Amino acid sequence: MTKLAKGDILTAPGTGYIGCLTPDQKKSLKEVWSIIFDIADSGEAVLPADMMHEVEKEAKTGAGANTATAQAAAKAGWFSGNKSAKAEADAKAAGYGAGMAKISLSDLGLSVDKLRPILWDNAMGDHPDSLLLRFIRARKWNTINALNMLFKAFKWRLDEDIPSIKYSSDDALNEQNPKFFEQLEMGKFYINGTDKDNRIVAYLNVRLHHPGDQPAKTLEKLTIYVMECGRVLLEHPVETVCLVFDLTGFGLSNMDFNMVKYLVTVFEAYYPESLGRIIIHGAPFVFWGVWKVIEPWLDPVVASKVCFTRKDQDLLEYIPANHLPTQYKGGLNKFKYSYPHAKAGENKAMEDTETKERVVAEWKATFWKFEALTREWIKAGTNDATSTRTEAEIEAEREQVAKDLRVAFFKMDPYIRARNMFHRSSPPVASSDGNVNWVYNN
Repeated sequence: MTKLAKGDILTAPGTGYIGCLTPDQKKSLKEVWSIIFDIADSGEAVLPADMMHEVEKEAKTGAGANTATAQAAAKAGWFSGNKSAKAEADAKAAGYGAGMAKISLSDLGLSVDKLRPILWDNAMGDHPDSLLLRFIRARKWNTINALNMLFKAFKWRLDEDIPSIKYSSDDALNEQNPKFFEQLEMGKFYINGTDKDNRIVAYLNVRLHHPGDQPAKTLEKLTIYVMECGRVLLEHPVETVCLVFDLTGFGLSNMDFNMVKYLVTVFEAYYPESLGRIIIHGAPFVFWGVWKVIEPWLDPVVASKVCFTRKDQDLLEYIPANHLPTQYKGGLNKFKYSYPHAKAGENKAMEDTETKERVVAEWKATFWKFEALTREWIKAGTNDATSTRTEAEIEAEREQVAKDLRVAFFKMDPYIRARNMFHRSSPPVASSDGNVNWVYNN
C-alpha cells in the first residue's frame, strides 16, 4: 500500500478519497450526484423517507444531537422545524408519499441557471468527485448534511463573487482593494514548497500583521485570491495544505480575532477537508491566553490537526530540511520571498476571443460528457439502468473523461484567467499543463 508517513493515506480502502471508496461510500457519492442532477434539471428534488429519517435522526436525536454541527443543521438546514413540515406538506400536496419531502433551489437562494456553472467553476481542474467528496467526508457521509453544506458554499461563492476574484489580475484586484499589493509585498504570508507529506506549505508571519493597517475586506479578498491561486498547486492524490503560523515576535497588537474567525469559517464551511496540518510556531507566553479564546472556535477535526513547535529545528519533524527556508535554523532552502509583479503581455491570451470560445466549448463538452457518464454510472445495476454496460466499464470511461476534463481545463485556463504569482515565478511553479514544479535552492 502506498501511503504517506503522517498525512494523507492515499490508497487505503475506506478513507473516502477517489479510488478508496467502500460500497457504502460510493452509494453516498452517487446519492449526492443524483440529487444535484435532479435539482439542476428542474430546480427541485424529492427525498425518500429513508433520507428524511437520516437527517432528522442526526439533527434531533442520537449522539450527534448536541454537537455544534447538528445544532446548526437543525436551525439552518432544509429539513428541520417548520421548514421540514412545510416541505413534507408541499410534497404530499404534489402527490408524493408520506415521509417524503421536496426541496428546491429557491429555498436556498439559488437558481437553476447558476447551479451548474458554479459547480463546474468550483471543480476547476480537479476530478469533480474530489470536490463532492470533500463535503461528504466533512459531514461524515450524511448525504443530506453534505448537500446542505455544498449548496451553502455555492451560495457563498455567488454572493462573494469568488469567480471574479479568481479570474482577475492582481493589478485589477489592487485597484479595487486598497493596500492589496502591500499585503503581498511585505511577505505577510506566502506559499513555498511542500512538507514531508507532500502538502504545499503556506507560511503566515503574524508579526507583520496589525489589524488597523489595512481594510478588513482587502484581507478577505486577498485570502480568497491566494487560496484560489494555490489550488492549482494541489496534485492528486494529496488534497490538503499545511499552514505554518509563525508567531516569532508576536504581540497582542498583532492579534486580529475577526480575521481568525474569518479564516476558521472559510476553511471549515467553504473549503472543507483542505487543511492537513496547522503548525503554530514559536508562540510566546502572551499567546496562550489568546489560544484559550480561539481553540473553542475550531471544529474538533480541525483542532486535532493543530501542532505546536517551539524551536526552528522542531519544524524539521514536519518539513524536510531542503524544503525549509534558511530563515529557520536547520533549513537548507535559500529561498527569500519577494512578490513577482505582473509582466507585460502575460495575459495576452485573454484577448484572443476566438480561441477562448473554442477551448471553453471543448471544456464544456467534456464536462457534459462526464455528467452523462455519471448519470449512467448512478443507474448501473439498478432497475432503472438503461445501459447494457457493467458498472466497471462505465467507471473506466468516466475516469478517463475526468482526466480529459483536467487537460481541457488547463488548455482553457490561460484564456479565461489572469496569470498569477505561481505562473510568473522563475522558474514557474505552476506550468500551463497543470503540473507543479518546486525548485529548492540548496
